[in-house]
Amino acid sequence: MEAADSVSRDKPTVIVVDDDPAVLRSLKFSLELEGFSVRTYADATEVLNEVTLPPFGCLVIDYDLPAVNGLELLQRLRNGQVRLPAILITSSPSKMLRESAAAAGIPIVEKPFFNHTLSDSIRGALERQDRH
Repeated sequence: MEAADSVSRDKPTVIVVDDDPAVLRSLKFSLELEGFSVRTYADATEVLNEVTLPPFGCLVIDYDLPAVNGLELLQRLRNGQVRLPAILITSSPSKMLRESAAAAGIPIVEKPFFNHTLSDSIRGALERQDRH
């Protein structure tokens, strides 16, 4: 089991949730180039129906999803005992969203962003997860 854990920590899984197929393709490509394993989902229901999520990794969730927003999705995942760190991505971070995300300890990366900005945020989240 220890070998599997070290492999997953060498190549952590990033779960990207965004309803824009172009964003999903772009993030999958760029994050895989950065050395991450990437799973993409087009909506909250797909993620909530996932049987197994990795024990070590990071969630990257678009705030503006259909049906439920990114913060609501994260709350549902955490209610289901998913404890992966998360990053919200959005093109329209209102003051209220920034305050809600800060209160929940979730960083926001504003679209459009440079790929290295997101990958640096993911690495920071993974380092914090590794310390806990």
